Amino acid sequence: MKRALVTGITGQDGSYLAEFLLNQGYEVHGLKRRSSSFNTSRVDGIYADLHAEDNRFVMHFADLADASSLWKLLYSIQPDEVYNLGAQSHVRVSFDIPEYTADITATGTLRLLEGIRETGIKTRFYQASSSEMFGSSPPPQNELTPFHPRSPYACSKVFAHAITVNYRESYNMFACCGILFNHESPRRGETFVTRKIARAVAQIKYGIQEKLYVGNLEAARDWGHAPEYVEAMWLMLQQDEPDDYVIGTGEMHTVREFVQLAFAHVGLDWKDYVMIDQRYFRPAEVIALRADAAKARIKLNWHHRLGFQDLVRLMVDAEVAELARRSSGVLDRVTDAEHLPR
Repeated sequence: MKRALVTGITGQDGSYLAEFLLNQGYEVHGLKRRSSSFNTSRVDGIYADLHAEDNRFVMHFADLADASSLWKLLYSIQPDEVYNLGAQSHVRVSFDIPEYTADITATGTLRLLEGIRETGIKTRFYQASSSEMFGSSPPPQNELTPFHPRSPYACSKVFAHAITVNYRESYNMFACCGILFNHESPRRGETFVTRKIARAVAQIKYGIQEKLYVGNLEAARDWGHAPEYVEAMWLMLQQDEPDDYVIGTGEMHTVREFVQLAFAHVGLDWKDYVMIDQRYFRPAEVIALRADAAKARIKLNWHHRLGFQDLVRLMVDAEVAELARRSSGVLDRVTDAEHLPR
């Protein structure tokens, strides 16, 4: 049975990757940061009792800011594969907390790589690089496109990418970087623009929210479906030789298009509800990102499946269904209360 260690397992990508690896027969170990509030909702569906005999999913307290916790886990688990998905990943927030972003996103990767080198474990390493590293380089972007990062987050990812390549070349590590373009799902964090839009559309439709405040409507991105992208991560570590790959759909759409489709899907005119808020603009904007994923198609035989329109509809439908579920739960509780003895 193969054993994998995943940082960022409680995030969107981490939860989908954990499910995928479990289905592949892996034993999966994940990192979670200590918090006074629950932060494991995305993996609650696969969590099992620690005492269960067939438990193949284990969570450990550790942090990318704490080298000793990482090194101890690497040595004790002896993973066959390590997937580094952990990061302070919100681009706009990285301008507000640049030092923390660099410590977790950049130096955290170095701590992991150095831990692998120092412990001497034999493992394959995946680094979650980002299309944000391309910044203002014109689309389409591929593995040879120069990086021109436009945020502290992107700068941190460039360092993490470069140090992974350096360790591969310096210490003969099997280390790969996946330069993933935007990938979304109903598990996306609520402050990311796609989830924010989908959630607002559902709440406006239900009369819970009146307006949606957004930033730059003209920003163009290559949006795909997150569960498909974690398959690409896994495929990179199954190759004979380590390499770096761009992963994306090859299509580009603006935030305005996403908004239009999302509102139209529930029969609303977006112009009646959407407001521009300058606070959501970045100090340095990334105008356009579109992937040239030819290398991944040829070498990994990876292809995206869900198109942009279907992705938007899927995310809106998930939010509408969740609100309907909550409303039904409230009605059920009211009905039950009416039958209580008085």
